Amino acid sequence: MEFVEKTSGMKYRKDKKEKQLSILGYGCMRFTKKGSSIDIDKAEKEVMEAINNGVNYFDTAYVYSGSEIAFGEILKRNNCRDKIYIATKLPHYMVKSKKDLEKYFNEQLRRLQTDHIDYYLMHMLTDVKTWDRLKALGADEWLKEKVNNGQIRNVGFSYHGNTDTFIQLLDEYDWDFCQIQYNYLDEHSQAGKRGLDAASKKGLPVIIMEPLRGGRLVNLLPEKAKNIIKENSRKRTAAEWAFRWLWNQPEVTCVLSGMNSLEMVRENVKVAKDVTAGEFTEEDFDLIEQVKNEIKRNIKVGCTGCGYCMPCPKGVDIPGTFHSYNMMYAENKKNGRREYLMCTALRKDPSSATQCIECGKCEIRCPQHIEIRKELKNARRELETPVYKIAKTAVKLFKLY
Repeated sequence: MEFVEKTSGMKYRKDKKEKQLSILGYGCMRFTKKGSSIDIDKAEKEVMEAINNGVNYFDTAYVYSGSEIAFGEILKRNNCRDKIYIATKLPHYMVKSKKDLEKYFNEQLRRLQTDHIDYYLMHMLTDVKTWDRLKALGADEWLKEKVNNGQIRNVGFSYHGNTDTFIQLLDEYDWDFCQIQYNYLDEHSQAGKRGLDAASKKGLPVIIMEPLRGGRLVNLLPEKAKNIIKENSRKRTAAEWAFRWLWNQPEVTCVLSGMNSLEMVRENVKVAKDVTAGEFTEEDFDLIEQVKNEIKRNIKVGCTGCGYCMPCPKGVDIPGTFHSYNMMYAENKKNGRREYLMCTALRKDPSSATQCIECGKCEIRCPQHIEIRKELKNARRELETPVYKIAKTAVKLFKLY
């Protein structure tokens, strides 16, 4: 999809209904806190700087503490609701009945001080059975009612999980858009490039979250990777390389950034106004590969996320497990364990390594000849902590999904 440019200089790509979304979106989860509350005056300056420079897509969620309320107040103070699109998310894991759907949605409207949501997502939809549970509660009929009366303009879902499940979910409802974690390090994990392409082929706008892996692709790069970027003649920052890699792909509609300083807003806006689709050269791609290789030097398992080992007869998410295990050493243990929890436990049907019965079918199909059964045991020992086990049990006991 080609860029559209307006007088602001910002670039835009169209959604399914021909609305123009800024290629840079504002993630409102990381507003700066002042004590235990959001520093709304600071956030207002940053949000308005973005709006004044053409950013029109703002993403929040019910469970982002204080975010919806703060953003709603900022819009009211500046009388600019009609200049932007609000994206927020239903906490479906808290929904036990159709009445809950109405309760949470109406609370979100009050928080945001609006009469409609432009882009409404099922938050962290993990698998088809989770969506089936929501449909059994009447979610599909409820969404249809809200779309028909104009309270919801577009219905989508955000996703953390493996590629195959993401592609299955695309066919489960007439979605208007979707949101995935995607960056040059996650090119072949989570929904991945294959998922991005599948969504694009269905005509769905794809919103990108975690373009910098929560800052990992800027602040926590290995020294050699930092030097590769520093010595390149283009003199781009690490963040700029990550954003340009994404915007180079026409399937990417909007990239979210959790901006919490005026400097960050201005830097990202500057890049978004300058970028050109398809601009990457062979040398640019080579730089990204060099950086990735430096990051991956500390990985534990040489899994490429190709998925040839799947499906596991017992439902183990093998690529997802290895991705989380590797993340523990390429980034830090907390991030790896968090990723594993989201992708294997917070779902209707768990997909943890502990379900492996050592049948060996996966190893026969693995093109990397990985000793999968052995490595799953190693991963399980480090990933399935007491905290993980408690969370997994809570999902079952309280039927959160």
